[in-house]
Amino acid sequence: MKRELVITSDAIREADLVSRRVMSDQMGAVVYFSGVVRGMEDARPIKAIEYEAFDKMARHQFGLLFDQIEQRWPIESIRVVHRIGKIMTNETSLWVEIIAPHRGEAFAACQFLIDEMKRVVPIWKKPME
Repeated sequence: MKRELVITSDAIREADLVSRRVMSDQMGAVVYFSGVVRGMEDARPIKAIEYEAFDKMARHQFGLLFDQIEQRWPIESIRVVHRIGKIMTNETSLWVEIIAPHRGEAFAACQFLIDEMKRVVPIWKKPME
């Protein structure tokens, strides 16, 4: 399984990520998720979120999640880009792409990764009003 993880303060440019997609002719599904900062957090309006990561441990935890995905589903590729720093509302903070033979596997792996990432990866967010 091909893996790519980027933790960056740079803006996520989805068109660039899509244009760099590489997949074999055996794959029939590409699922991607774009997480966008919304203007409300805990029922309060916000202007941005400040993301902070314990980089070394975050990379380790993502690696463990990628291992679990590889064992559960026949995934060809996983790409994850997570921003850190100040991200304004309506900007992308997370981008996940899963390539698999079938849509069910791709959707399941994507959902698992996002849910588990929020649970175990040391990336914290602080809403900014």
